[in-house]
Amino acid sequence: MAELDYDVIIIGGGLAGLTSAIHISKLNFRVLLIEKNAYPKHKVCGEYVSNEVLPYLKHLGFNPFEFGAKTISKFQLTTHNNKSIEAKLPLGGFGISRYEFDFQLYKLAIKNGVKVLQDTVVNVEFKSEMFQVETKSNNILNSKIVIGAYGKRSNIDIQLQRKFIKKKSPYLGVKVHVSGDFPEDKVALHNFKGGYCGVSKVENNHINLCYITNYETFKTYKDIEAFQEAVLFKNKTLKAIFKNSKPQFENPLTISQISFETKSPVENHIIMCGDTAGMIHPLCGNGMGMAIRSAQLASKLIIDYLQGKIESRKALESQYANTWKKTFSFRLKVGHTIAYLFRKDWLAPKFLMLLRWFPFLVPPIIKMTHGKPLTET
Repeated sequence: MAELDYDVIIIGGGLAGLTSAIHISKLNFRVLLIEKNAYPKHKVCGEYVSNEVLPYLKHLGFNPFEFGAKTISKFQLTTHNNKSIEAKLPLGGFGISRYEFDFQLYKLAIKNGVKVLQDTVVNVEFKSEMFQVETKSNNILNSKIVIGAYGKRSNIDIQLQRKFIKKKSPYLGVKVHVSGDFPEDKVALHNFKGGYCGVSKVENNHINLCYITNYETFKTYKDIEAFQEAVLFKNKTLKAIFKNSKPQFENPLTISQISFETKSPVENHIIMCGDTAGMIHPLCGNGMGMAIRSAQLASKLIIDYLQGKIESRKALESQYANTWKKTFSFRLKVGHTIAYLFRKDWLAPKFLMLLRWFPFLVPPIIKMTHGKPLTET
C-alpha cells in the first residue's frame, strides 16, 4: 500500500475532471486525477460544444480548432412527421469528438504537472478535515479536496446513497461515427417517436450520430438495426443520413440508465462537477458546455479556499452549491420542459409548427439552455 498526499484529488477524467485539473494545477497545487479508462476513448456524447466555454478553454491553453474542431453556426430541427425548421445559433459552437477532446486535454493536464492514475476508486472517506481515497489497486490517497467528476452514475453514488441512484432511469443512449455528406457548420436535432438524434460534424470529417430513446421501447426490437429501421427511419431526414453514410465504428456505442433526476452539487463534502452534479437533456445541446462551466466554477472557489480567501469548508461548499444552482437551475428547467414536449409524440409537431409560424422564438429558446461566454477566469 502506498500513502500519498495531494491538495486535490479528482475522480473521473472526462471534460469536467480534466478541465478542473488543468485549472487548479496552473496555480501549482498538487493535483491527482484518477480515471479508470486509458486515453483516448470514444464516449456516448453529442459532441457539439457551445462557444460559451471557448474563451475559458483558450485561457487554459487549449484551442479546439488546432485539433480539427468544426465551427458550427446553424441549427436544424425536424419532427417524426417530417416537419422542419432551421435557425442561426445565437452564440454558435464547435464540433469535436470526445475521443480527441479528452485526449488532448489529458495531454495538457500532464504537461501542467497533473498526476494521472489509471485506476478505479472503491471508497472515499472524509474525517478530520481530510479525504482518504481508496482505489481498486490498493492505493490509499489523501487530499484536502475531492472533486467528483466521474460521470452519469457510479458505485460511488451508491456508496454515498445519492437519491437519484435509487430510481431506475428509462433512457438509453446510442452513438456512432459515420462518413458522408453533412454541412460542417450545422448541428441538427431529429425527433422520432420516443426520442431524438443529434447530428454534427467533428474532426476528420466524421459525422457524429447520437440518439437517446426509451429503453422499454427499444428492447421490444431484436437489435439496434431493427429499432432504427422501425422507429428512427420514420423521420425521412434521419433515414437519409443513416442510409447515405458509412459507419466508422465496428459496433455502435451504447449507454443505459441515463438519469436526469435532480442531484446535489455537494455530497459528503465532495464537490461534484459535470454530469455528476446534474445533467441537461442532450436535445438542448449543451451538456459538454455545462461540464466545462461547472469545472470552472468549482476550480475558482477551490483555489480561493486553498489560498485562504474562503475561510471554511462549509463556506466553500455553500458558495459552490449556490453558484451552481444560480448558474444551471433555470437552463435545467427549460431542458426538462423541452424534453417533455418531445416525449409527447402528438405535441412535438405542434410545438414545431408554432416555431415555424414564429421563427424569432427559436434563438431565445436556445439561449435559455446556454450561458454567456466565460470571459472571467
